[in-house]
Amino acid sequence: MAENRSPHILSTSANLLGICFIVLTSLKKLALTDGSLIDEFAVAAVMFFMTSCILSFISMRRQKTTSQRLEKTADIVFLSGLVILFIATILIAFNLIK
Repeated sequence: MAENRSPHILSTSANLLGICFIVLTSLKKLALTDGSLIDEFAVAAVMFFMTSCILSFISMRRQKTTSQRLEKTADIVFLSGLVILFIATILIAFNLIK
C-alpha cells in the first residue's frame, strides 16, 4: 500500500460519527424512539464509525507493517458503517421503518 489512507478514514469517520450523534440526540429530544428502528441503526453506525476512528488513529502511530493491517481493518469497518447508514436511509425512504 503506497498511500496512507488513515488520515482520510479518521476525518471522514469522525464527521459521520458526529452526524450519527446528532441523529440520536434529535430522536431522544423529540421522543421519537418508541417503536422505531432508526435509533438502533444509528447506534450501530456509531459503533462502526468509532471503531474505524480508533483503528485509523492507532494505525497512524504504529510501525509500517502493523499500520497497514490496522488501516485495512479501519477501511473495512468504515465501509460497514456506510452500509448500515445506507440501509437505514433506504428503509426510511420507502417508509419501511418510521
